[in-house]
Amino acid sequence: MKKKVSAVITEQTELAPHIYSLRLKTELAAYACPGQFIGIYPRDGSRLLMRPISICDADNEELRMVYRAGGKGTIEISSYKEGDTLDILGVLGNGYDINAVSGKKVLLLGGGIGIPPMLYAAKKLKSAGIDCNAVLGYADGNTFLKDDFESVCPTFVASMDGSVGTKGTVIDAINAEDLKGDAFFSCGPMPMLKAVKAYAAEHSMKAYISLEERMACGVGACLGCVVKTNETDGHTHVKNTRICTEGPVFEAEVVDI
Repeated sequence: MKKKVSAVITEQTELAPHIYSLRLKTELAAYACPGQFIGIYPRDGSRLLMRPISICDADNEELRMVYRAGGKGTIEISSYKEGDTLDILGVLGNGYDINAVSGKKVLLLGGGIGIPPMLYAAKKLKSAGIDCNAVLGYADGNTFLKDDFESVCPTFVASMDGSVGTKGTVIDAINAEDLKGDAFFSCGPMPMLKAVKAYAAEHSMKAYISLEERMACGVGACLGCVVKTNETDGHTHVKNTRICTEGPVFEAEVVDI
């Protein structure tokens, strides 16, 4: 289901400096899948484009987004309060295929603001009876959502400054904790995703990665968020594809990163 609707804010809280948790009451919540996202439209008329934000959690009535307030649009969104309304477009993109990892052990890897969508994936994997561990990578000791993950599955932490967990990256934490698995679900900055792709290839694992990119329309019309692929795309007829529609989740070996 994809359409533009008005949603009501039921909660907005700051989890860590500049990191906000936003809950929206909307009919779109019933159709959300892990790895998908919505577009939120700022009210300021000078900011016409939607802000794509990944879905952190969902039930039949509410969507939860956890996002970083960095640019003018997201800073504006972070100022809204409970009871305010927002125009949103959703649900957008293709997410993680839970059925593809049935019977396998999945390692969920989230880095920075790529951590939130892993929570919904963890919950869906658990409800499907699929074994999973989460490995979360932070810059420092602001371990937002860590408690949420720990309530769902075994959770391991890495931090770049070494203040919590393993010092370094999520790959460092995997090695330090001697974690094993059959497949990765991952989302994070590009250097992390490149490392995940390389690690998966070296260890004969399947890797599903969620790519982050600036998006203008969110529906594949503007071609502003393309990524190179190893196969010819049926829409553009060249070796690239649209992150907002064919993605944001791809099999790692399909995309050229």
